[in-house]
Amino acid sequence: MNIIVCIKQVPDTTEVKINPETGTLMREGVPSIINPFDTYAIEEGLRLKEQFGGKVTIVSMGPPQAAEALKEAVAMGADEAILLSDRAFAGSDTWATAYTLANAIRKIGAFDIILCGKQAIDGDTGQVGPGIARQLNIPQLTYVFKIRKLDPESKEVVVERLLEEGREVVETALPALLTVVKDINQPRYPTFMGIRRAAKMQIPVWTAADLPDVDLDHLGLKGSPTQVVRVFSPPRREGRVDLIAADTPEAAADALIDRLQAEKVF
Repeated sequence: MNIIVCIKQVPDTTEVKINPETGTLMREGVPSIINPFDTYAIEEGLRLKEQFGGKVTIVSMGPPQAAEALKEAVAMGADEAILLSDRAFAGSDTWATAYTLANAIRKIGAFDIILCGKQAIDGDTGQVGPGIARQLNIPQLTYVFKIRKLDPESKEVVVERLLEEGREVVETALPALLTVVKDINQPRYPTFMGIRRAAKMQIPVWTAADLPDVDLDHLGLKGSPTQVVRVFSPPRREGRVDLIAADTPEAAADALIDRLQAEKVF
C-alpha cells in the first residue's frame, strides 16, 4: 500500500502569546511540535504498513524548520518525507493549503489512502483534510475512530466515525482520505534506530516551481479566499460571588431559593 500522511508543525499552545499592540501571534522563541492530532494519523499509517506492507510518505507545508517535524515522523517509522516550503505559500488559508498539498500528492503519484489529523490545534478548522479530498476528487471519511476493514485487493475500506450523537459505520472505495480522532490509537515513540536514520536523512524541499501545473494565483495569501485580520484574546469574564450566611443548611437552601425566585431564574 502507498500511504500518505499530511502533518503540520504548530506552536506549542501552552507557550503561545499574543502581541497586545499588533494583535498577532508571537512565534519567536516559541517551541514548535507536530500537531498532536497528526501523530495519530502517523501511527495509523504505520500500522497499515505493518499489516499490508508498502510505504508511508509524510508531507508537510511550512517554513524550513518544519523539517524537524518530518524527521520526528521518520524517527517513528515513516519511510519518506517531503517538505513544501516557499515564500509563495506564505499566508495560505485552508483552501490554498489544501490546493498546495493536493498538487504535491499528485506529483508523488499513485496512492491508496491519505491520512490526516481531524484538525490542527492552531486553527481548529478541520478543513484541510476534506479540502485535499475535494481537490483530488476522492472520497473523504472524517472523524474516523476505527478502521474496521481495509482490503487493498477489492479497494474497499470500512470505518467507524465518532460523532457527537454516537457512532456511524461508513464504507467507501479506495483511494480515499481519512481524518482521524485521537481515540483511534496510541502513537508510538521514536526508536533509537529511527532517530539515527532521521538525523542522517536529507528532507527534500519542494517549492512552487516543483509542482506541475500549479496555478500561482491559487497559492499563499494571494490565493486565499479568507484572511485573518486580527488575533486577540477575549476579555476576561467579570464575576461576583455572594455567600449566603445561615445557621443551618436548610435555612441556606431557603435563602437561595428566595434569591433565585427574585432573579426570576425559575
